[in-house]
Amino acid sequence: MQRKTNNNILVPTDFSDVASSALGHAIKVAQVYNNEITLVNIVDEGLFGGIFGGGNQTELVKEAVQNRLENIATEIKSKHGINVHTRIGSGRIYKTISQIANDENFDSIIMGSHGANGIEQVIGSNASRTIQSAEVPVVVVKNHSVGEGYKKIIMPMDLSIESRQKTDWAIHVGKKFNSEIHVVYQGSSDEFTQNRIKANVKSVESKLSQNGVNFKDVEIEDKLLENYATEIMRYAEKANADLILIMTDMEVGITDMLRGTYTQQIVNRSNTPVMCIHPKETGFTYEY
Repeated sequence: MQRKTNNNILVPTDFSDVASSALGHAIKVAQVYNNEITLVNIVDEGLFGGIFGGGNQTELVKEAVQNRLENIATEIKSKHGINVHTRIGSGRIYKTISQIANDENFDSIIMGSHGANGIEQVIGSNASRTIQSAEVPVVVVKNHSVGEGYKKIIMPMDLSIESRQKTDWAIHVGKKFNSEIHVVYQGSSDEFTQNRIKANVKSVESKLSQNGVNFKDVEIEDKLLENYATEIMRYAEKANADLILIMTDMEVGITDMLRGTYTQQIVNRSNTPVMCIHPKETGFTYEY
C-alpha cells in the first residue's frame, strides 16, 4: 500500500460499552494487519474546569484517566501481544480525534458511537462529524462484536467516480479477511441509467475477481426503494453482514438537511459496523 501511514490504529475511548466494542474491532484488525493501537481519551478542559474548579482537581482526573488507559494497554499486550500506546487529548472530541489522525498519519480510526436521532442526527454526532473531518478511514461501531472479522461486507454502489474508490478498499480488506463482498446497487426503470449502473457494477466485479475476492451482486429495484440508506441497512441486517463500506458525503442538499446525508443516516442508524472512506481525487493505490 503506497498510502503514507504510521501503521497505528487510533481508538478513542470514554470507557463505555460501545468504546469497548470498538476496541475489540481494533484488536482484531491489528492482529490481521500487524498494527499497533493508540488509545486516546479526549478531555473537555472547560467542562472539567467547571465541575471540578480546574487546577489540581483537573490534573487528578487526568491522572486517573491515564492510569485506566495504561491498565487497558497492559491487558491487551498481555492477552494479544499488541503494542498499545496511550494518550490524553483535549478540546472538541471530533476535532481532536481528526487532527491527531490527520497530522500523524494514522492508519485508521476505529470508534464507538451511540448513534443519533432527531435533531441530533441533523446536527451531527461525534462519529458523523469525525468522518467528515478525518482524512483516514473511519470504522464506526455500536454494540456489535467483531467475531471472526469482516467476513461479509456490504458495498453499496452508484454512478459516482468516488463510489468506485471503494473497490480498492474492498480488496484491501477482503483479501485479509477472506470476505464475501456484496455489491449492492439500485436498479432503474430507465434503460439508459440501468445500463450504466450494470456496466459500473460489472467493472467493479471484474476487479474483485482479478484480485481473487469473492463477491455477489444484489439489485434493489427502484419501485421497492423507500430510501437508499434505509434499504442498505435493511439488507445488511438481513444478510447478517459484518461491515458496510461507504464513502464520506462531501455535499449537503435540502433533503440531506432534513434527514441527514446518506452517510450520516447509515453511520447514525446502522447496527452493522460502518467503514467510511474519505474521497480522494486520485484515490488510494495498493500493491496486491
